[in-house]
Amino acid sequence: MSILVCVPVYNGFESTERCLSALASARVAAPFRTLIINDTSPDARVRPMLDAYSLAHADTEVRHNVVNRGFTWNVNQAFRAARSGEHVVLLNSDALVTNAWLDEMLACVTADAKIGTVTPFSNNATICSFPDFTRAHPVPERTERERIATTLRASRAEPIDLPTGVGFCMLISAACRETVGMFDVENFPRGYGEENDFCMRAAAAGLRNVLCPNAYVAHEGGVSFSSDTQALMKIGAERLLAKHPTYDAEVSAWIARDPVRARRDAVAAALAARKPA
Repeated sequence: MSILVCVPVYNGFESTERCLSALASARVAAPFRTLIINDTSPDARVRPMLDAYSLAHADTEVRHNVVNRGFTWNVNQAFRAARSGEHVVLLNSDALVTNAWLDEMLACVTADAKIGTVTPFSNNATICSFPDFTRAHPVPERTERERIATTLRASRAEPIDLPTGVGFCMLISAACRETVGMFDVENFPRGYGEENDFCMRAAAAGLRNVLCPNAYVAHEGGVSFSSDTQALMKIGAERLLAKHPTYDAEVSAWIARDPVRARRDAVAAALAARKPA
């Protein structure tokens, strides 16, 4: 089963280089192709770097927008580019994948036909953060990232339901994409709330948003589409609540239950037991 990995890019030259390097070097068995969308990055280094990457890596396409469209429009462009039956992964240009990341996410989405979105553990992914959720931790060094990922894979766990996926790295099943439709570019043109809205719509359609408890993808955070972040977040939150008045209450109730705690604690204990000298 083919998977389309979409990487929207706007500036962030160094972080995008790190993201693509990790994407190219991570060992995965699942077949995938990559769509990189350059949203008219002002940094002149970005375009030639992306073009060079696409030439060096098979099944990679780069699209350079003529005008800046915004994150949500670019996601919808990926949806339109996806083939029939193809899952789509949204990967921020400041995310760092690890070995088998895509294999584990694919295993999650195929575990239940009702699973619509899948998010991995990360150092910085709000309710999917590890070791402490709802906190942003520094990006671990590569060796430590792989150690965390290996430990997660070694101690299997079933997908855990979430109130919403986290868009830094989120797999959207083909069935979910076909059922829910496009991201809401009218209300969330620059992002910030767009994946939450999509996940709420997926849940309303009877689909599950889940954490993949066996996958780890690091996230630098604060790089992708970072201009006027606070204002965008405020506007996004207001529009999200206008569309889904129960959103905050649902997320708060989930946080209070913390159904991922046992998994986090078990993995943290396993990591501590195998801590390098």
